Amino acid sequence: MRNSFEGLDRLVAERGNGLLATAILLAGGRAAGEDLLQAALERLMRHWHRLDGDREAYLRRTLYHLSIDQWRLRRRRPEVPLDKELPGGFDAAETVQLRHALMQALATLPPKQRAVLVLRYWEQLSESEAAKVLGCSLGTVKSTASRGLARLREVMAAWTVEETRAGKGVTR
Repeated sequence: MRNSFEGLDRLVAERGNGLLATAILLAGGRAAGEDLLQAALERLMRHWHRLDGDREAYLRRTLYHLSIDQWRLRRRRPEVPLDKELPGGFDAAETVQLRHALMQALATLPPKQRAVLVLRYWEQLSESEAAKVLGCSLGTVKSTASRGLARLREVMAAWTVEETRAGKGVTR
């Protein structure tokens, strides 16, 4: 019997960890990220035979669109640390704290800002590539990224002030 989803196994084997990491960031936690990736894979499989181009690009676009749809349905999501290591020579405890802070800060953003920031700074897509994935204009990506970064700075600055007032100090 011929595999009707030829290439799917290879796509998941080669890109699965990266796709899962992106889904976790978009969804706000590991379990929700796994569910998001599963839903995107199901949609990819439903449209497999109609897709002529880059199936990974379709899958990533589906991830972002589904995450925005889910944000509209649910506003609160649990945050858990990511499995991906952060650069910079932080020890394990600092890495966990940074991951948690990133997840909390991203969770304060509206869905479109969160999606744009994940595409631009986690996935390292260009502004035009992010616009193509999200199906919006280049200007929308630029302005949304600018507003999202400004909001993250506000959130992080407020946390720093609160920690200083609490006498905890600021690490790195």
